[in-house]
Amino acid sequence: MSAPPPSETSAVVREDPPELWEDEVAEVAGAPFTALETASALSLGVLCLVGAGVMGILLSALVDEHRLTAAGIGRTAMLEALSMGLSTGLAGIVLKPKRLRLIALAASILLVGANLATLHASGGSVYAVRTLAGIPEGVLLWIAVGLISRTATPERWAAVLFTGMGVTQLIAATAVSAYALPRFGANGGYATLAAASAICIVFALFTPSRYGVVPGAENAASGAPPPRGWIALIGTVGFTAPLSGVGVYLIPLAREAGLHADLGRTAVSVSLACQILGGAAATALAGKVRYIHVFWGASLIFLLGWATYAVHAPGWWFVVVSGLGGLAGMMAGPFLVPMTIEADPSRRAVVQSGAVQVLAGALGPFLASLVVSNSDVHGVLILGTCLLVPGLAVITALHRIAVVEARRAA
Repeated sequence: MSAPPPSETSAVVREDPPELWEDEVAEVAGAPFTALETASALSLGVLCLVGAGVMGILLSALVDEHRLTAAGIGRTAMLEALSMGLSTGLAGIVLKPKRLRLIALAASILLVGANLATLHASGGSVYAVRTLAGIPEGVLLWIAVGLISRTATPERWAAVLFTGMGVTQLIAATAVSAYALPRFGANGGYATLAAASAICIVFALFTPSRYGVVPGAENAASGAPPPRGWIALIGTVGFTAPLSGVGVYLIPLAREAGLHADLGRTAVSVSLACQILGGAAATALAGKVRYIHVFWGASLIFLLGWATYAVHAPGWWFVVVSGLGGLAGMMAGPFLVPMTIEADPSRRAVVQSGAVQVLAGALGPFLASLVVSNSDVHGVLILGTCLLVPGLAVITALHRIAVVEARRAA
Protein backbone atom coordinates (compact mmCIF):
# COMPACT_ATOMS: atom_id res chain seq x y z
CA MET A 1 0.00 0.00 0.00
CA SER A 2 1.54 3.27 -1.07
CA ALA A 3 2.01 6.24 1.26
CA PRO A 4 0.26 8.23 2.54
CA PRO A 5 -2.04 5.69 4.22
CA PRO A 6 -5.53 5.22 2.77
CA SER A 7 -7.20 6.74 5.82
CA GLU A 8 -5.34 9.98 5.13
CA THR A 9 -6.14 10.21 1.41
CA SER A 10 -9.27 11.35 -0.31
CA ALA A 11 -11.52 8.68 -1.78
CA VAL A 12 -10.76 8.05 -5.45
CA VAL A 13 -13.25 5.91 -7.31
CA ARG A 14 -12.91 5.02 -10.98
CA GLU A 15 -15.89 5.93 -13.09
CA ASP A 16 -15.74 2.75 -15.15
CA PRO A 17 -17.03 -0.20 -13.09
CA PRO A 18 -14.28 -2.84 -12.84
CA GLU A 19 -14.74 -6.56 -13.24
CA LEU A 20 -15.30 -8.32 -9.94
CA TRP A 21 -11.95 -10.08 -9.96
CA GLU A 22 -9.26 -8.01 -11.69
CA ASP A 23 -5.66 -7.78 -10.51
CA GLU A 24 -6.71 -4.70 -8.56
CA VAL A 25 -10.05 -3.66 -7.08
CA ALA A 26 -10.03 0.09 -7.56
CA GLU A 27 -13.57 1.15 -6.63
CA VAL A 28 -12.63 1.46 -2.96
CA ALA A 29 -11.51 4.34 -0.78
CA GLY A 30 -7.82 5.12 -0.96
CA ALA A 31 -5.30 2.89 -2.70
CA PRO A 32 -6.78 -0.07 -4.61
CA PHE A 33 -6.69 -3.54 -3.08
CA THR A 34 -5.33 -6.57 -4.85
CA ALA A 35 -7.75 -9.34 -5.79
CA LEU A 36 -6.18 -11.51 -3.07
CA GLU A 37 -6.72 -8.87 -0.39
CA THR A 38 -10.33 -8.34 -1.47
CA ALA A 39 -11.06 -12.06 -1.64
CA SER A 40 -9.47 -12.61 1.78
CA ALA A 41 -11.50 -9.88 3.49
CA LEU A 42 -14.74 -11.16 1.98
CA SER A 43 -13.79 -14.76 2.83
CA LEU A 44 -13.51 -13.83 6.49
CA GLY A 45 -17.12 -12.66 6.37
CA VAL A 46 -18.20 -15.77 4.50
CA LEU A 47 -16.49 -18.23 6.84
CA CYS A 48 -17.53 -16.53 10.08
CA LEU A 49 -21.14 -17.01 8.97
CA VAL A 50 -20.90 -20.72 8.11
CA GLY A 51 -22.32 -21.56 11.54
CA ALA A 52 -25.45 -19.52 10.84
CA GLY A 53 -26.32 -21.83 7.95
CA VAL A 54 -26.13 -25.02 10.01
CA MET A 55 -27.25 -23.56 13.33
CA GLY A 56 -30.73 -25.10 13.17
CA ILE A 57 -29.28 -28.52 12.30
CA LEU A 58 -26.70 -28.49 15.08
CA LEU A 59 -28.96 -27.08 17.80
CA SER A 60 -31.64 -29.65 16.93
CA ALA A 61 -28.98 -32.33 17.26
CA LEU A 62 -28.15 -31.03 20.72
CA VAL A 63 -31.84 -31.37 21.61
CA ASP A 64 -31.82 -34.97 20.35
CA GLU A 65 -28.84 -35.65 22.62
CA HIS A 66 -30.66 -34.01 25.57
CA ARG A 67 -28.00 -31.32 25.82
CA LEU A 68 -30.53 -28.56 25.03
CA THR A 69 -34.30 -27.98 25.17
CA ALA A 70 -36.55 -26.88 22.29
CA ALA A 71 -36.75 -23.38 23.77
CA GLY A 72 -32.99 -23.50 24.11
CA ILE A 73 -32.68 -23.59 20.32
CA GLY A 74 -34.07 -20.08 20.06
CA ARG A 75 -32.20 -18.80 23.09
CA THR A 76 -28.85 -20.13 21.95
CA ALA A 77 -29.35 -18.76 18.44
CA MET A 78 -30.37 -15.43 19.95
CA LEU A 79 -27.34 -15.19 22.22
CA GLU A 80 -24.83 -16.01 19.48
CA ALA A 81 -26.41 -13.62 16.98
CA LEU A 82 -26.76 -10.90 19.63
CA SER A 83 -23.12 -11.26 20.58
CA MET A 84 -22.12 -11.14 16.92
CA GLY A 85 -24.22 -8.06 16.21
CA LEU A 86 -22.99 -6.16 19.25
CA SER A 87 -19.36 -6.99 18.55
CA THR A 88 -19.78 -5.91 14.91
CA GLY A 89 -21.30 -2.60 16.00
CA LEU A 90 -18.79 -1.99 18.78
CA ALA A 91 -15.88 -2.86 16.49
CA GLY A 92 -17.08 -0.14 14.13
CA ILE A 93 -17.10 2.36 17.00
CA VAL A 94 -14.05 1.33 19.01
CA LEU A 95 -11.62 -0.18 16.51
CA LYS A 96 -9.88 1.83 13.82
CA PRO A 97 -9.53 0.08 10.43
CA LYS A 98 -5.81 -0.43 10.97
CA ARG A 99 -3.73 -3.53 11.77
CA LEU A 100 -6.59 -5.55 10.31
CA ARG A 101 -4.45 -8.63 9.76
CA LEU A 102 -3.54 -8.84 13.43
CA ILE A 103 -7.16 -8.28 14.48
CA ALA A 104 -8.39 -10.92 12.03
CA LEU A 105 -5.78 -13.42 13.20
CA ALA A 106 -6.68 -13.01 16.87
CA ALA A 107 -10.42 -13.28 16.13
CA SER A 108 -9.92 -16.40 14.02
CA ILE A 109 -7.97 -18.18 16.75
CA LEU A 110 -10.62 -17.28 19.35
CA LEU A 111 -13.38 -18.60 17.06
CA VAL A 112 -11.60 -21.93 16.62
CA GLY A 113 -11.35 -22.24 20.39
CA ALA A 114 -15.02 -21.42 20.95
CA ASN A 115 -16.17 -24.01 18.41
CA LEU A 116 -13.97 -26.68 19.98
CA ALA A 117 -15.24 -25.76 23.46
CA THR A 118 -18.79 -26.51 22.29
CA LEU A 119 -17.82 -30.19 22.03
CA HIS A 120 -17.93 -30.38 25.84
CA ALA A 121 -20.90 -28.05 26.43
CA SER A 122 -24.36 -28.97 27.67
CA GLY A 123 -27.28 -26.95 29.02
CA GLY A 124 -26.26 -23.51 30.25
CA SER A 125 -22.67 -23.95 29.10
CA VAL A 126 -23.96 -24.13 25.50
CA TYR A 127 -25.37 -20.63 25.98
CA ALA A 128 -22.07 -19.35 27.33
CA VAL A 129 -19.82 -20.90 24.69
CA ARG A 130 -21.96 -19.87 21.73
CA THR A 131 -22.22 -16.33 23.13
CA LEU A 132 -18.43 -16.28 23.24
CA ALA A 133 -18.28 -17.54 19.65
CA GLY A 134 -20.34 -14.56 18.52
CA ILE A 135 -17.60 -12.09 19.52
CA PRO A 136 -14.92 -13.15 17.00
CA GLU A 137 -17.64 -13.82 14.40
CA GLY A 138 -18.74 -10.20 14.74
CA VAL A 139 -15.20 -8.85 14.44
CA LEU A 140 -14.54 -10.86 11.28
CA LEU A 141 -17.86 -9.70 9.84
CA TRP A 142 -16.89 -6.11 10.64
CA ILE A 143 -13.77 -6.51 8.48
CA ALA A 144 -15.80 -7.83 5.54
CA VAL A 145 -18.55 -5.21 5.88
CA GLY A 146 -15.89 -2.52 6.20
CA LEU A 147 -14.60 -3.36 2.74
CA ILE A 148 -18.11 -3.49 1.25
CA SER A 149 -19.14 -0.13 2.71
CA ARG A 150 -16.12 1.51 1.07
CA THR A 151 -17.00 0.50 -2.49
CA ALA A 152 -18.88 2.51 -5.09
CA THR A 153 -21.44 -0.30 -5.58
CA PRO A 154 -21.95 -1.78 -2.10
CA GLU A 155 -25.04 -3.79 -3.10
CA ARG A 156 -23.00 -5.67 -5.71
CA TRP A 157 -20.22 -6.55 -3.28
CA ALA A 158 -22.78 -7.44 -0.62
CA ALA A 159 -24.31 -9.84 -3.14
CA VAL A 160 -20.86 -11.37 -3.72
CA LEU A 161 -20.56 -11.90 0.04
CA PHE A 162 -24.06 -13.40 0.21
CA THR A 163 -23.38 -15.74 -2.71
CA GLY A 164 -20.16 -16.98 -1.17
CA MET A 165 -21.99 -17.44 2.12
CA GLY A 166 -24.62 -19.55 0.38
CA VAL A 167 -21.99 -21.79 -1.23
CA THR A 168 -20.06 -22.44 1.98
CA GLN A 169 -23.18 -22.95 4.07
CA LEU A 170 -24.47 -25.48 1.55
CA ILE A 171 -21.20 -27.39 1.64
CA ALA A 172 -21.19 -27.31 5.44
CA ALA A 173 -24.84 -28.40 5.73
CA THR A 174 -24.29 -31.27 3.31
CA ALA A 175 -21.15 -32.44 5.08
CA VAL A 176 -22.73 -32.17 8.52
CA SER A 177 -26.00 -33.89 7.54
CA ALA A 178 -24.48 -36.66 5.44
CA TYR A 179 -21.32 -37.42 7.39
CA ALA A 180 -20.67 -35.61 10.68
CA LEU A 181 -24.03 -36.04 12.44
CA PRO A 182 -24.68 -39.71 11.59
CA ARG A 183 -21.20 -40.70 12.78
CA PHE A 184 -20.27 -38.27 15.51
CA GLY A 185 -23.47 -36.48 16.51
CA ALA A 186 -23.57 -32.78 17.27
CA ASN A 187 -19.89 -32.78 18.18
CA GLY A 188 -19.03 -33.76 14.62
CA GLY A 189 -20.89 -30.68 13.41
CA TYR A 190 -19.08 -28.31 15.74
CA ALA A 191 -15.75 -29.89 14.86
CA THR A 192 -16.59 -29.08 11.25
CA LEU A 193 -17.19 -25.45 12.24
CA ALA A 194 -13.83 -25.41 14.03
CA ALA A 195 -12.16 -26.58 10.81
CA ALA A 196 -13.88 -23.82 8.84
CA SER A 197 -12.76 -21.30 11.45
CA ALA A 198 -9.18 -22.50 11.09
CA ILE A 199 -9.26 -21.53 7.42
CA CYS A 200 -9.91 -17.95 8.57
CA ILE A 201 -6.41 -17.94 10.03
CA VAL A 202 -5.00 -18.30 6.52
CA PHE A 203 -7.15 -15.54 5.03
CA ALA A 204 -6.31 -13.27 7.97
CA LEU A 205 -2.72 -13.17 6.73
CA PHE A 206 -3.72 -11.74 3.34
CA THR A 207 -6.56 -9.36 4.19
CA PRO A 208 -5.89 -5.61 3.64
CA SER A 209 -3.76 -4.14 6.40
CA ARG A 210 -5.99 -1.06 6.68
CA TYR A 211 -9.01 0.69 5.12
CA GLY A 212 -9.60 4.24 3.97
CA VAL A 213 -12.65 6.34 4.79
CA VAL A 214 -16.10 5.71 3.28
CA PRO A 215 -15.99 7.18 -0.26
CA GLY A 216 -17.74 10.51 -0.61
CA ALA A 217 -19.08 10.39 2.93
CA GLU A 218 -16.15 11.32 5.15
CA ASN A 219 -18.23 13.73 7.24
CA ALA A 220 -21.80 12.74 6.50
CA ALA A 221 -21.39 9.13 7.53
CA SER A 222 -20.48 9.96 11.11
CA GLY A 223 -22.87 10.42 14.00
CA ALA A 224 -26.34 9.09 14.67
CA PRO A 225 -28.76 8.54 11.75
CA PRO A 226 -31.61 11.04 11.20
CA PRO A 227 -35.17 9.98 12.12
CA ARG A 228 -35.91 8.50 8.72
CA GLY A 229 -32.69 6.50 8.93
CA TRP A 230 -33.80 5.01 12.26
CA ILE A 231 -37.16 4.12 10.72
CA ALA A 232 -35.36 2.35 7.88
CA LEU A 233 -33.40 0.32 10.42
CA ILE A 234 -36.66 -0.58 12.19
CA GLY A 235 -38.03 -1.77 8.86
CA THR A 236 -34.87 -3.84 8.42
CA VAL A 237 -35.48 -5.53 11.76
CA GLY A 238 -39.09 -6.30 10.90
CA PHE A 239 -38.13 -7.79 7.55
CA THR A 240 -35.14 -9.89 8.64
CA ALA A 241 -35.93 -11.01 12.21
CA PRO A 242 -38.74 -13.41 11.23
CA LEU A 243 -36.49 -15.19 8.72
CA SER A 244 -34.03 -16.25 11.40
CA GLY A 245 -36.83 -16.98 13.88
CA VAL A 246 -38.62 -19.40 11.56
CA GLY A 247 -35.46 -20.77 9.95
CA VAL A 248 -33.92 -22.02 13.16
CA TYR A 249 -37.03 -24.16 13.82
CA LEU A 250 -37.24 -25.69 10.36
CA ILE A 251 -36.41 -29.24 11.46
CA PRO A 252 -38.89 -29.26 14.40
CA LEU A 253 -41.52 -27.88 12.00
CA ALA A 254 -40.83 -30.78 9.63
CA ARG A 255 -41.27 -33.27 12.44
CA GLU A 256 -44.58 -31.75 13.51
CA ALA A 257 -45.72 -31.94 9.89
CA GLY A 258 -45.28 -35.71 10.12
CA LEU A 259 -41.99 -35.71 8.20
CA HIS A 260 -38.70 -37.35 9.14
CA ALA A 261 -35.89 -35.24 10.55
CA ASP A 262 -33.74 -36.26 7.57
CA LEU A 263 -36.21 -34.54 5.27
CA GLY A 264 -35.96 -31.43 7.42
CA ARG A 265 -32.18 -31.50 6.97
CA THR A 266 -32.70 -31.95 3.24
CA ALA A 267 -34.93 -28.87 3.26
CA VAL A 268 -32.15 -26.90 4.97
CA SER A 269 -29.61 -28.04 2.37
CA VAL A 270 -31.95 -27.20 -0.53
CA SER A 271 -32.62 -23.79 1.00
CA LEU A 272 -28.90 -23.11 1.20
CA ALA A 273 -28.40 -24.29 -2.39
CA CYS A 274 -31.09 -21.92 -3.57
CA GLN A 275 -29.47 -19.10 -1.62
CA ILE A 276 -26.57 -19.36 -4.06
CA LEU A 277 -28.98 -18.70 -6.92
CA GLY A 278 -30.52 -15.83 -4.97
CA GLY A 279 -27.15 -14.25 -4.33
CA ALA A 280 -26.17 -14.60 -7.99
CA ALA A 281 -29.49 -13.05 -9.04
CA ALA A 282 -28.96 -10.13 -6.65
CA THR A 283 -25.48 -9.59 -8.09
CA ALA A 284 -26.84 -9.51 -11.63
CA LEU A 285 -29.85 -7.32 -10.82
CA ALA A 286 -28.08 -4.77 -8.59
CA GLY A 287 -28.87 -1.32 -9.94
CA LYS A 288 -31.39 -2.69 -12.48
CA VAL A 289 -34.53 -3.38 -10.44
CA ARG A 290 -36.40 -1.47 -7.75
CA TYR A 291 -35.76 -2.86 -4.31
CA ILE A 292 -39.42 -2.53 -3.31
CA HIS A 293 -40.43 -5.03 -6.00
CA VAL A 294 -37.86 -7.48 -4.68
CA PHE A 295 -39.15 -7.10 -1.12
CA TRP A 296 -42.78 -7.59 -2.08
CA GLY A 297 -42.05 -10.68 -4.15
CA ALA A 298 -39.85 -12.17 -1.43
CA SER A 299 -42.49 -11.54 1.24
CA LEU A 300 -45.13 -13.43 -0.73
CA ILE A 301 -42.76 -16.38 -1.00
CA PHE A 302 -42.05 -16.31 2.74
CA LEU A 303 -45.75 -16.31 3.59
CA LEU A 304 -46.37 -19.20 1.19
CA GLY A 305 -43.64 -21.20 2.88
CA TRP A 306 -44.89 -20.51 6.38
CA ALA A 307 -48.43 -21.51 5.38
CA THR A 308 -46.98 -24.79 4.13
CA TYR A 309 -45.13 -25.40 7.38
CA ALA A 310 -48.41 -24.95 9.29
CA VAL A 311 -50.10 -27.93 7.62
CA HIS A 312 -49.25 -31.56 6.87
CA ALA A 313 -47.95 -30.85 3.37
CA PRO A 314 -46.19 -33.50 1.24
CA GLY A 315 -42.49 -33.78 1.85
CA TRP A 316 -41.55 -32.69 -1.68
CA TRP A 317 -43.57 -29.47 -1.33
CA PHE A 318 -42.03 -28.78 2.09
CA VAL A 319 -38.60 -28.96 0.44
CA VAL A 320 -39.66 -26.84 -2.56
CA VAL A 321 -41.01 -23.93 -0.49
CA SER A 322 -37.91 -24.09 1.70
CA GLY A 323 -35.78 -23.70 -1.40
CA LEU A 324 -37.88 -20.80 -2.65
CA GLY A 325 -37.57 -19.14 0.75
CA GLY A 326 -33.79 -19.46 0.67
CA LEU A 327 -33.64 -17.97 -2.81
CA ALA A 328 -35.93 -15.07 -1.88
CA GLY A 329 -34.13 -14.30 1.37
CA MET A 330 -30.67 -14.22 -0.20
CA MET A 331 -31.87 -12.15 -3.14
CA ALA A 332 -33.60 -9.58 -0.94
CA GLY A 333 -30.76 -9.17 1.58
CA PRO A 334 -28.40 -6.99 -0.50
CA PHE A 335 -31.27 -4.65 -1.45
CA LEU A 336 -31.54 -3.54 2.16
CA VAL A 337 -28.52 -1.35 1.32
CA PRO A 338 -30.18 0.85 -1.35
CA MET A 339 -33.38 0.90 0.72
CA THR A 340 -31.50 2.38 3.68
CA ILE A 341 -29.56 4.84 1.50
CA GLU A 342 -32.78 6.08 -0.11
CA ALA A 343 -34.25 6.72 3.34
CA ASP A 344 -31.04 8.35 4.62
CA PRO A 345 -28.81 9.72 1.82
CA SER A 346 -26.20 10.78 4.41
CA ARG A 347 -25.39 7.04 4.76
CA ARG A 348 -25.26 7.28 8.54
CA ALA A 349 -27.93 4.58 8.77
CA VAL A 350 -26.39 2.25 6.20
CA VAL A 351 -23.16 2.17 8.22
CA GLN A 352 -25.22 0.55 11.00
CA SER A 353 -27.26 -1.71 8.70
CA GLY A 354 -24.96 -4.74 8.94
CA ALA A 355 -24.99 -4.76 12.73
CA VAL A 356 -28.76 -4.20 12.78
CA GLN A 357 -29.31 -7.18 10.49
CA VAL A 358 -27.24 -9.39 12.77
CA LEU A 359 -29.11 -8.12 15.83
CA ALA A 360 -32.38 -8.85 14.03
CA GLY A 361 -31.04 -12.35 13.53
CA ALA A 362 -30.78 -12.55 17.32
CA LEU A 363 -34.18 -11.02 18.01
CA GLY A 364 -36.04 -13.50 15.80
CA PRO A 365 -34.88 -16.68 17.59
CA PHE A 366 -35.30 -15.01 21.00
CA LEU A 367 -38.92 -14.09 20.34
CA ALA A 368 -39.47 -17.53 18.85
CA SER A 369 -38.22 -19.18 22.03
CA LEU A 370 -41.05 -17.45 23.89
CA VAL A 371 -43.80 -18.92 21.71
CA VAL A 372 -42.66 -22.55 21.31
CA SER A 373 -42.65 -25.63 23.52
CA ASN A 374 -41.14 -29.10 23.23
CA SER A 375 -44.47 -30.37 21.84
CA ASP A 376 -45.50 -27.48 19.57
CA VAL A 377 -43.38 -24.93 17.66
CA HIS A 378 -46.08 -23.59 15.32
CA GLY A 379 -46.26 -20.34 17.27
CA VAL A 380 -43.12 -19.25 15.44
CA LEU A 381 -45.11 -19.06 12.19
CA ILE A 382 -47.61 -16.61 13.70
CA LEU A 383 -44.74 -14.61 15.15
CA GLY A 384 -42.99 -14.48 11.79
CA THR A 385 -46.09 -13.11 10.07
CA CYS A 386 -46.64 -10.51 12.80
CA LEU A 387 -43.09 -9.22 12.29
CA LEU A 388 -42.83 -9.43 8.50
CA VAL A 389 -46.04 -7.59 7.59
CA PRO A 390 -45.32 -4.43 9.67
CA GLY A 391 -41.69 -4.47 8.53
CA LEU A 392 -42.74 -4.55 4.89
CA ALA A 393 -45.28 -1.81 5.55
CA VAL A 394 -42.55 0.44 6.98
CA ILE A 395 -40.26 -0.18 4.00
CA THR A 396 -43.12 0.50 1.56
CA ALA A 397 -44.09 3.73 3.32
CA LEU A 398 -40.50 5.00 3.25
CA HIS A 399 -40.26 4.25 -0.46
CA ARG A 400 -43.53 6.03 -1.23
CA ILE A 401 -42.36 9.11 0.70
CA ALA A 402 -39.08 9.12 -1.26
CA VAL A 403 -40.96 8.81 -4.58
CA VAL A 404 -43.30 11.69 -3.72
CA GLU A 405 -40.37 13.90 -2.67
CA ALA A 406 -38.49 13.09 -5.88
CA ARG A 407 -41.52 14.04 -7.98
CA ARG A 408 -41.91 17.32 -6.16
CA ALA A 409 -38.24 18.11 -6.61
CA ALA A 410 -38.52 17.42 -10.33
